[in-house]
Amino acid sequence: MYNHDRVGRMVEAWEFENLSFDRDRFDPELLDELLETAAESVRVVGNQVVIRHVYSERQVYPLNLYLREMSTEKAVAAAIDWGWAIKDLAAANVFPGDLFTKNFGVTRHANVVFYDYDELMLLEECRFRTIPQTDDPADEMRSQPWFSVEPGDVFPEQFPTFMAFPSDVSSEVRRRFDEVHADLYSPEFWKGVQDRLARRDLPDFYPYSERLRFRRKPSSDADTSAVEAEARG
Repeated sequence: MYNHDRVGRMVEAWEFENLSFDRDRFDPELLDELLETAAESVRVVGNQVVIRHVYSERQVYPLNLYLREMSTEKAVAAAIDWGWAIKDLAAANVFPGDLFTKNFGVTRHANVVFYDYDELMLLEECRFRTIPQTDDPADEMRSQPWFSVEPGDVFPEQFPTFMAFPSDVSSEVRRRFDEVHADLYSPEFWKGVQDRLARRDLPDFYPYSERLRFRRKPSSDADTSAVEAEARG
């Protein structure tokens, strides 16, 4: 994945060895816990805390906390950009796997990025399916699916559960998100992206809001991508 185009939607990770920090930057309780639970990797040398091997990422505001702690206006903007982040990654042939808000963060420029690499897959390797219908109500109450599921199977109809917003977030945030991104819950959307990837029909990616772009009227079919970007607001 480090050699893949992440279209500005995934946090970079840098690998360091023997990385040192001033000791006074650590809370004493945190430092004690690190020395106890990671003694092979963390040591104190004079007034420095030295970490033998570490991956460092830029600091972001976890999206689940951002949605709870910011104004409704900012939460709506972040939620909508979350949807665009998922779609941008999909267009770059990346499926995040874990779509929970806690796995995304908001940068200081208010862009939403993904930082959990554990469940990543190439989108072309996924098989997006519709949940089969059943005539037995008991099937829907089962803890396990009543139908066969193979590795790589994905059921977008289940995404509203995984993409739930924190309970104390205004319902307006969910409503506005669904106005723009309800297509994420449809297998047809994902299959459409896969078809475009197979045709090498690569879209443009916009690292900033449409309102910050220079305005111009489209003069040909080549400018349709600029028109489509209007929805990003």
